[in-house]
Amino acid sequence: MPEARKSIHSLPEYRSPIVGRTGLNLDLNENTAGCSPRVLSKLQSLTAMDLASYPQRETGEALVAQFLKLGPQNVLLTNGIDEALQLLFATYLRDESELLILDPTFAMYSLYGRALGGRIQAVPYETEFEFPAVQLLQAVNKNTRLIVIANPNNPTGTVASQDDLRRIATMATDAAVVIDEAYFEFHGLSMLRALNEFPNLFVTRTFSKAYGLAGLRLGLVAGSAGEISLLRRLTSPFNINSVALHCLQEALQDCEFVDNYVQQVKEGREQLYQLCHASGLEYWPSEANFVLVRIGTEVGNFVAKMRARGIALSDRSGDRGCSGCVRVTIGTREQMPLFLEAFRELMPIG
Repeated sequence: MPEARKSIHSLPEYRSPIVGRTGLNLDLNENTAGCSPRVLSKLQSLTAMDLASYPQRETGEALVAQFLKLGPQNVLLTNGIDEALQLLFATYLRDESELLILDPTFAMYSLYGRALGGRIQAVPYETEFEFPAVQLLQAVNKNTRLIVIANPNNPTGTVASQDDLRRIATMATDAAVVIDEAYFEFHGLSMLRALNEFPNLFVTRTFSKAYGLAGLRLGLVAGSAGEISLLRRLTSPFNINSVALHCLQEALQDCEFVDNYVQQVKEGREQLYQLCHASGLEYWPSEANFVLVRIGTEVGNFVAKMRARGIALSDRSGDRGCSGCVRVTIGTREQMPLFLEAFRELMPIG
């Protein structure tokens, strides 16, 4: 029998959270408006040879680098942010070295770290999910090889300041510091411009959220040319599918579509804030396309009743500090009235 790494045996089997989704899906932070019509038109124009040919990732990297005002040598396109994280973890995390993350945050950080035999040190967020910069810096030690920070954070929607992120990159010079900017478009502040200052700094982005391309699995990692060169050595030359690459230029150029969706999200967030405030429900102002709301002890029943109405939400009760909470992906202008009406009718009283 083949022998797997010992760290793999202790991992829970990860199962997709997608189970029988129909109706209005406000549970996975997808773009509920879909993708750009220009992307859809490009998809419909693809030929048999477009699909039969291997993808040319470098062409896409040149487009993205120009869009981000970086050099092509500073950008690596990946199969979603997930592959970017796997490459970063495999490159910098060693057996018994330490991965420093926040808690709560994106679950895959811990899973990828454990799979590679790393030791996970999770620094809890403050009571109001404020970024614990001091505590995180105090947790850095000689064994810390990787620090991953989602900014904005998932599932809280809260953010770290640019000054705090710079302090961490400055202090943790022996660690790769990864800023996961999956929800950048809704926040508007990025660490990309700091890449020239910190050779240990990386920024990841995705086209799954604001661009509505979750089904095409397209992401990127940006960093110094030397470090990105190391990541390329681990990367398959054909890791990005050709369909995603053919659609990339249209996605990048349709700024109007992205801006419109982001504006709808901001409007929808405010509507949900107002409803929570009027109903006396605790919530956390978000810089992402979702809002964390505390429903209370009846959260399980609430989520089930919303699903029966055809509205899927994410029950986050199992996350640290999130007892009784749901994460609500913000819908479009047409979708939010349907959600808000059901929310008013079904939320627990008292």
